[in-house]
Amino acid sequence: MAFPIIGMLQDAVQADGGRGLAMLGKGLGAGLTVIGAGIGIGRIGGSMTESMARQPEALANIQTGAIILAALIEGAALFGLVIAFMIRQ
Repeated sequence: MAFPIIGMLQDAVQADGGRGLAMLGKGLGAGLTVIGAGIGIGRIGGSMTESMARQPEALANIQTGAIILAALIEGAALFGLVIAFMIRQ
């Protein structure tokens, strides 16, 4: 076998019935979901700050839109976390 690590991984997966890989998948799914939500909310915050600096008279409209968008992103992130933890082996 060219890559002996693959054989060792196959033996490990067969030994525990794939439970370790399922847990790894849950961790990766949750981590990527949280990273994506953080990036999205960070971009909203940065854009909101720039917009308010350029047009201070539109402060209320900008804040309202930013809060709604942040809530939608958090809802999507929560949905992603729930799906990631519902994965069965």
